[in-house]
Amino acid sequence: MTGNKDHGADEALYVKSVVDASPQPGDSVADLASAALASHMDALNRLSGVGSDTANVARIYDYYLGGKDNFEVDRTVAEEVLAKNPDVRDSALANREFLGRVVHYLVSEAGVRQFIDLGSGLPTQENVHQVAQAAAADARIVYVDNDPVVLTHARAMLATNQNTLAVGADLRDPWKIVHEVRALIDFTQPIAVLAFAVLHFLSDEQAYGVVNTLVGACPPGSYLAVSHVLDTAEAQTGRAIYARRSANAGLVLRSPAEIGEFFAGLELVHPELERSPGNAPELVHLSQWRNEEDSTVVRDRFMLCGVARKLEP
Repeated sequence: MTGNKDHGADEALYVKSVVDASPQPGDSVADLASAALASHMDALNRLSGVGSDTANVARIYDYYLGGKDNFEVDRTVAEEVLAKNPDVRDSALANREFLGRVVHYLVSEAGVRQFIDLGSGLPTQENVHQVAQAAAADARIVYVDNDPVVLTHARAMLATNQNTLAVGADLRDPWKIVHEVRALIDFTQPIAVLAFAVLHFLSDEQAYGVVNTLVGACPPGSYLAVSHVLDTAEAQTGRAIYARRSANAGLVLRSPAEIGEFFAGLELVHPELERSPGNAPELVHLSQWRNEEDSTVVRDRFMLCGVARKLEP
């Protein structure tokens, strides 16, 4: 039909580019860089649908983490943000480290074997399934995103992993998420709902709605993990840059109390490895959550995080 985009062909091209970008016997690093990068980025451009002239928050975050799945327009926005707030890259890296500690805790200490990762973003190193399945091979993970590039990259990476799935769903439609993830997730057993650095791209109605719907559908003994940008002067500067550069999503900044509302009715996991007497659990900066390193050194002052358990009614 005239005007229809051949999405299947573009997805196949992108999968091929991911494979081509992987080391092959006899390839040097220079060979890989010169031979694979051009086709990979061309496929990324085709599949994204919006072309390389619109900044994309998933690709901007990928750039903060040192990834390659980004365009010049994404790098321009990221560098403008970093020029104003150099610590943003530290926050992005601290968020990945927080993800690793949370997932390891949930598997090894809380006994969770099922994970729903909301707005998972472009795959990097130490993704949820890698951390979880290293600790428990039977752990099941569903990645949820509505970005076609994210989904295609994830599906290519997970093609041989029967306990991991990537589904296309919009966080603004939480009941569709509940329906889609049932292909792998058993809602009679504890589940961890992960919302790392994603809720601040949603309005209040959307953000609280997706959390309340998913946590509400999970049984007691389930967990919610959230990391979220704080409403600070620096974050407001970043939000203005995203808006001025017409990024595909804007930042919704929230106060500590507003971030705490995501955990209403849940029991916070204490963020300290060794609890101080009389010290109640609270939201903390990313590098302070159950970190064996010196948690008094805060590298990620732009974000708060927390993990909480759903109790019996």
